[in-house]
Amino acid sequence: MTDPATAENRVFDAARLERLRIVLVGAQHPGNIGAAARAMKVMGLHDLVLVAPERYPDPEASARASGADDVLEAARVYDTLDAAIGDCALAIGASARRRSTHWPMVDARTAAMRAIDVAQDQTVALVFGRERSGLENAELDLCQLHLQVPTNPDYRSLNLAAAVQVVAYELRMAAGDAPEAAPAHEPVSTADMEGLFGHWQDVLVASGFLDPEAPGVLMRRVRRLFNRAAPDRTELNILRGALRALDPRRRPLRGAVNADDSSADRG
Repeated sequence: MTDPATAENRVFDAARLERLRIVLVGAQHPGNIGAAARAMKVMGLHDLVLVAPERYPDPEASARASGADDVLEAARVYDTLDAAIGDCALAIGASARRRSTHWPMVDARTAAMRAIDVAQDQTVALVFGRERSGLENAELDLCQLHLQVPTNPDYRSLNLAAAVQVVAYELRMAAGDAPEAAPAHEPVSTADMEGLFGHWQDVLVASGFLDPEAPGVLMRRVRRLFNRAAPDRTELNILRGALRALDPRRRPLRGAVNADDSSADRG
C-alpha cells in the first residue's frame, strides 16, 4: 500500500497542468459538460474547450459542475476542432469504438506521459468525442496520438465525463513524475502540421503521384507516418524546403546551368 505521507508530499508540476486542454467535440448532454468540468478541477485542470456543443450554456451543466463553475465560465466555444487545437503542439484523440481503419492506439497512462512531457513548454489538447458516436475519422486525422481506455469487452460503454476523469487522473499522476530535463526537440503546432500535410498533398497531386479525386487512403498514411516521426521545428522546415525544391511547378533557380548547355560547352 502507498504510504499516505508519501502521496501527500508528492510535488506536482502545476505549470504543466495549466498547459493541458480538455476538448469536448459535439457534446450532446449538458450534464456531461458540467461533470467533465468537475472531473478536471478535481485533478487540477482548468482549460476546457467545447466544439459545437448541442446545448450550452445550460443550467444542467452548472448543476453537474458541483463547484467547478469557474472552469465552465472560462470555457471557450469553437465551431470546428481545427480552430480549437490549432495552437497545440500535440493533440491526443480518445477513441473507444472499433473502426475499419487501423489506428495506432496507446492507453491513457502512456498518452498522459507523452502529454506531460510536451506540456513542459507547449500546449497539449486531449480530445473527446460525442457520447453516441465518438470522434469522426476526419477529427482523429487532426490528432497525432490516439488513446483508448481499456474496458470490459462485453460492455465497452464509458460515459464521457467518466472518460475525462480517467484521463485527468493519469495526467495528474504523470505530472507528479515529470522529468526536469528539457524536451529533446521543439514541438510544432497542429496548425503547422496541417500546413505540412497540405503541402505534401499539393506536391503529390502536381507530380501526378496522387489522384486528387481520391486522396483519402494515401494521405491518411502520410499523416500517420509523420505523426509517428513527430518532427521538430527544424525538421519541419527541412521537409517544407525539400517539397518546394521537388515541386514540378517550381521555376528554375536563377543562375542554374542547363544540363544540355553545359555539355555543349564542353564539346
